[in-house]
Amino acid sequence: MSNRKRSAALATAAALAGAAVWASAPVATAEVVDVNYSCKTPIGDKSAVSPIDIKGVKSGSGYKITMSWQKGVSSSPVELGAGSMKPSATIKLGGADSGTMTVTGAANQAAIPENTPIKINDLSGTYTPKETGKVTFTAGILTIKALGTTTTCTPTNSPGPSLTLDVTASGGGSGGSSSDGGSGDELPQTGPEDSAIALGTLGGTVLLAGAAGVLWLTRRNQQPR
Repeated sequence: MSNRKRSAALATAAALAGAAVWASAPVATAEVVDVNYSCKTPIGDKSAVSPIDIKGVKSGSGYKITMSWQKGVSSSPVELGAGSMKPSATIKLGGADSGTMTVTGAANQAAIPENTPIKINDLSGTYTPKETGKVTFTAGILTIKALGTTTTCTPTNSPGPSLTLDVTASGGGSGGSSSDGGSGDELPQTGPEDSAIALGTLGGTVLLAGAAGVLWLTRRNQQPR
């Protein structure tokens, strides 16, 4: 292989390596957040704290949002038979978007014993971006319907977002700066934002190393034999 072809191959490899690093940069950050719920139940007021996890996965032109409770909330003075408890919840949107979205899930598959904290199954819903930019997702009101009664649990500690997504509106909304990493075929990954900075720095280092190699080969070719 000639020196010119070797230089071109080196530059191409370096560019591809840098592009691969940038493509793997996170477009989402997630954090498990403790939510202090104040619940209005048929037998009086109750309170409970549960860590809340919210995840987002690209699905068509939107995202499938899944909300998970790591601890039980509220309880029932009587046993709740299988299929008798139906939960739903709202998630508050912030950042480039606003308002709320609703997530729902299946009824309890197994009976819940009396006076036992009710573990909520994962709830999910579809979010379609109306604006472009970073959108936050924060736990909102939890509603539990069981045996003809309704229990409403409201966060009282002003919890922070459990998820931040860098989204692009399908209709070209102008709610924030566009993200080159949020193409329709990519899945958002969770992780700290500084990971993106670290990966970007690594990608720049790879590209600089490739450029340095090209210059070295060029100068070497110019030396008399």
